Amino acid sequence: MEKWLVILGIWAMCAACAVFFIRGAAGNSNRRETDEKAARAASRASAGNTQAALND
Repeated sequence: MEKWLVILGIWAMCAACAVFFIRGAAGNSNRRETDEKAARAASRASAGNTQAALND
């Protein structure tokens, strides 16, 4: 009986690790889109500062 509990525990741990790995590998596409929008906005802002400095 104890042997089966150990085997069941190992299988449960492997299953949990597989689920966490697959969920992490899938990722959330919404987060990527917001990061890209923030990067574009930041690059536009810095480009605007460069334009203003060149005009001065």
